[in-house]
Amino acid sequence: MNSLLITNGRLIDPASGLDATGDLLILDGKIAAVGKDVRAKAPKEIEKLNAEGAVVCPGLIDSHVHLREPGQSAKESIGTGTLAAARGGFTSVLCMPNTNPPIDNAATVVLVREKAGRDALVNVFVTGAITKGIAGEELAPIGSLKNAGVVAITDDGHCVQKNEIMRRAMEYARMFDLPLLDHCQDYSLVSDGVMHEGYYSTELGLSGWPAIGEEVIVARNILLAELTGTHIHCQHLSSANSVQLIRLAKGRGVPISGEACPHHFTLTDAAIAGSEEFWKEDGEILAREFPKGHPLPTWPKFDTNFKMNPPLRSQHDREALIEGLRDGALEIIGSDHAPHSGFEKEVEFDYAPFGITGLETELSLSLMRLYHTGKLTLPKLLDKLTVQPAKLLRIDKGTLDIGADGDITIFDPDRRWTYQREQTASKSQNSPFHGWAMRGKALVTIVAGKIVWHEVII
Repeated sequence: MNSLLITNGRLIDPASGLDATGDLLILDGKIAAVGKDVRAKAPKEIEKLNAEGAVVCPGLIDSHVHLREPGQSAKESIGTGTLAAARGGFTSVLCMPNTNPPIDNAATVVLVREKAGRDALVNVFVTGAITKGIAGEELAPIGSLKNAGVVAITDDGHCVQKNEIMRRAMEYARMFDLPLLDHCQDYSLVSDGVMHEGYYSTELGLSGWPAIGEEVIVARNILLAELTGTHIHCQHLSSANSVQLIRLAKGRGVPISGEACPHHFTLTDAAIAGSEEFWKEDGEILAREFPKGHPLPTWPKFDTNFKMNPPLRSQHDREALIEGLRDGALEIIGSDHAPHSGFEKEVEFDYAPFGITGLETELSLSLMRLYHTGKLTLPKLLDKLTVQPAKLLRIDKGTLDIGADGDITIFDPDRRWTYQREQTASKSQNSPFHGWAMRGKALVTIVAGKIVWHEVII
């Protein structure tokens, strides 16, 4: 069944500027009518959803997801990862290439796409590696990757250190009309750092990861984008100076963009010093969002679920990310969903892998930190989860236009719920948000006119 009539919802389409109560009709997987006087166009026997009190918007797009296949299916599979995406309201995800083996050749691209065709609940778009083996030494066959179906290239999880190789990669990306996404990390500056270099790294005795390790690569990318004319997208930015560098570069017309993750604009490095320190130092605004009587979640010092790459940074950096999202310096919100098996995280902080899950909490955290605090309107927030990622990846998604794919997210921006990591659809439970009171939740996720997940039929 891929025909559906959605009634009485608040229709928000940032692509067209639509924000009004009305109906939406999907026929044969495509949007057939939007707005008023829609019901008369619907077949009599069509399935109906009453979305009164909820927002109906283009299907959300997450441009930064690790689905772990091939080779790491103990952590996640395309099936479980896309179920987590559907539960979070996402109808399209972009999977990263740092798998085992890496997605650095046409055969592996075909393998992932075929498996997604069988197992995925939502649309899966594939990235290819910039370099062979994601080793940063030799360019991958970018033309072959494009012909095999990748929509972007990145060495995410790693960063190309050799500037000459990065320059040539950008020239090839432009030649083949592929977006180039970069994980910004200078290894020589970051060294063996495991958390943000600052007060708490000193107090806890952990190796510091200086923000300049990100900023130097952002500056490098700006200069190369200016030189080559190739657009480059900086992934999961965490530093205030990175935001300012991109803001200034965009002001003079450099083709560059940036992404922020909910964990970076919600948490700070104080969280690694334990829940008591976080709520005291940096959690005042967040604590006010918890319903009366709901206990604040607790966690110990050195909780490895707060270890990620790039690391949680200072309160100043967090506020700069929010300001960058508010003024448009950062266009896109992505989860950087990075599942790990429990035994991998149950070690000393120094030895635990970087990364957290995020697909099921991304929308809620974005609503809590950006919409409910008055930083962004709903249309502007949804623009960063629909229009902008579709534009970056050059995919025909992210709109409610007539004839567009019937990919729809229905959510309640005020729905109260508590995230429990053991209830996740993901194979992994490495989320720092266990026990958190959330505000805002996806209710129904629709792909090509078919309901792939629903909490309730409203």
